[in-house]
Amino acid sequence: MTVKHLKILHQHNSAITQSISKDGDDVVQGLTQSPKSLPPKYFYDDIGSELFEQICDLPEYYPTRTEAWILNQFADEIAAITGSCELVELGSGSSTKTHYLLSAYQKAANSLTEAVPDAFSYIPIDVSGGILKTTVLHLQEKYPDLCLEGLLGTYEEALLYLGKNHGRSRMIFFLGSSIGNFTAAESDDFLGKVAHALTQGDYFLLGIDLQKPKDILEAAYNDSQEVTAAFNLNMLAHLNWRFQGNFDLDLFTHQAIYNEVDHQIEMYLHARSPHEVSLDILDLKIQFQAGESILTEISRKFDLEAVQAQLRSQGLETVKIWTDPQKLFGLVLCQV
Repeated sequence: MTVKHLKILHQHNSAITQSISKDGDDVVQGLTQSPKSLPPKYFYDDIGSELFEQICDLPEYYPTRTEAWILNQFADEIAAITGSCELVELGSGSSTKTHYLLSAYQKAANSLTEAVPDAFSYIPIDVSGGILKTTVLHLQEKYPDLCLEGLLGTYEEALLYLGKNHGRSRMIFFLGSSIGNFTAAESDDFLGKVAHALTQGDYFLLGIDLQKPKDILEAAYNDSQEVTAAFNLNMLAHLNWRFQGNFDLDLFTHQAIYNEVDHQIEMYLHARSPHEVSLDILDLKIQFQAGESILTEISRKFDLEAVQAQLRSQGLETVKIWTDPQKLFGLVLCQV
């Protein structure tokens, strides 16, 4: 079977390519500042995406199974509120949790009394070509009636590509609390782009990890099997491949801590000893001192009232919120 519906965004739209900053500029900026940092998007080459799927199954990592429970309980209710619409997922990965929504919307489409073109449609978006191709192939088999188009690219590329050019109602969804990887300013910018890709009456479904005790959070990001450590270190391997680098992964260690002041997990790579790293394609050489750190990810933990206020500031009004009984995680459905 071939992948019939997969579009590589930067190869199909020169306007998008011109609007996105030069590949690697963010790496140069992050590694030449003090303290050093790297954008979390570089976690997700094919190996990184596979490692993240493993993380989601770890006993310490509660977000995936908790969000899956909420979706399993309430997907039919979400579909009933929005009605049949075009589903767009940012950062789809393997679309494992999305099956709850797809099954609910398939039932909604089948219950329509009048025929609606592409009533059951889904657009998964991811930066990992390998996992996106696998996902699209699997979905083609499981949902033969699904109108499907996979988009290979970043959130920014995808939202620019999608724009407001849709003839029927749309719901964009962003699961896994990935919005926690953005700073407050970056999340405002992101939500503005989401709102721009929606028209009046369209919906946005957002998954958020809620604030909770430090011991639960730090265990989730420092798992006993060290899969998260491998995921974090793989970012350096990805940079080596992408920019002809010579990072030695054995010269770095992983650590995740919870910053209780800013309510965020901070994930670091610490240099074990002094050394120099080159990224030839970027014409970049970086000096590391022993103990020097690279911040590779923040994962903010949210207060529901504050999230609703931020969404409202971007023209997204909350329709309903669902949580698990322990209030570990939340799903927020809002509307333009």
